[in-house]
Amino acid sequence: MKESGVTLLELLVTMTIVVILASIAMPLSKVTTQRRQEIELRQQLRTIRSAIDTFKLEWNRDGDALLGPVCLKNKLTCKDVTSIYGYPKTLDALLGVKLTGEEATVRGTTMRRYLRGMPVDPLTGKIDWILRCYKDSPKPSSWCGEDVYDVVTQSEAVALDGTKYRDW
Repeated sequence: MKESGVTLLELLVTMTIVVILASIAMPLSKVTTQRRQEIELRQQLRTIRSAIDTFKLEWNRDGDALLGPVCLKNKLTCKDVTSIYGYPKTLDALLGVKLTGEEATVRGTTMRRYLRGMPVDPLTGKIDWILRCYKDSPKPSSWCGEDVYDVVTQSEAVALDGTKYRDW
């Protein structure tokens, strides 16, 4: 009479195959996670930079010369929220600028928004972007505090392509 079951050899071969497959899958999942974070970081940077560019177009000024269309219609607000180069003084200005001039009375709107909410840095999990001023060097050691020309991540990690995330 034969009993059905698995031999010790069959069990060892099966376990070996499972271990080999698991050892291949683990590094692949780490790369996939890192790639997803990199894509998300690029999207967040693009969103913030696009908002800064739109703000600059609308609120542009060169010293005391008001150039942007929204800036011309809201002269008092313009000098409060923009630097002499036309960039926002803070990242919070992208979340909403209170209109005070003729545009507020004509359109009936009192706020101009460029972002619904501040994007979270996917690498740090916080809203802790490094800010760069217009007059700062490409790799600043500190923010001058006058305006927000650009943002970069706080993370010092290296991307899959070998570049630093801070250089993006």
